[in-house]
Amino acid sequence: MQTALIIGASRGLGHAIAAELATRGWHVIGTVRDPAARTPLHDLADASDGRVEVEHLDITEPGQLGPLRERLAGRRLDVLFVNAGTTNNPATPIGEVPTADFVDVMVTNALSPMRVIEALQDLVPTDGLIGAMSSGQGSITNNETGSREVYRASKAALNMLMRSFAARQADTGRALVLVAPGWIRTALGGPEAPFTMAETVPKVVDVLLAKRGRPGLEYLDREGKTVPW
Repeated sequence: MQTALIIGASRGLGHAIAAELATRGWHVIGTVRDPAARTPLHDLADASDGRVEVEHLDITEPGQLGPLRERLAGRRLDVLFVNAGTTNNPATPIGEVPTADFVDVMVTNALSPMRVIEALQDLVPTDGLIGAMSSGQGSITNNETGSREVYRASKAALNMLMRSFAARQADTGRALVLVAPGWIRTALGGPEAPFTMAETVPKVVDVLLAKRGRPGLEYLDREGKTVPW
């Protein structure tokens, strides 16, 4: 049985990806931020006959990465996927964004996912996959409307950091991916989003699994099509 570690799987897209992989016969380890809080991931684990595990990690707390790495020592992660996302008021122009809001979004969406990837990469074999949840709004080329400026910048920063990571990984033959799932009805996406998780998540998982064995970094949408940087 192959194993996937989904970082940020307590609810929303991360939870749905964990559930989809479990239905396809994968062993799934999912992380939650608050170890004391009951989440949909716990319900999934209880109904999984041991195929879904719950781990604890707040990705914005670097001190928690070492203990998680120790708990996972000796495990093989065929897929490591980091799902993280937060935003500020999307209507606030960049010149009016409070510094604390800017730092919060950047740390959560760009710096923290890369810290996780750097800390856990050695658990992923060379024929495995390392990925992160990006966004089509991280595309500089496609930004023709503005708005959501800090969120856009954070995902563009994540994309750049993953490209730097990929450059350092060039000799490993590893598959790396940034996924732009589209505008989905989640707590972050809101109720006006045109796509449901039910119609989106299976496609996202298809993209992840199809990317394995294809070395190098790609920036892909839920249909597996390339998103311009």
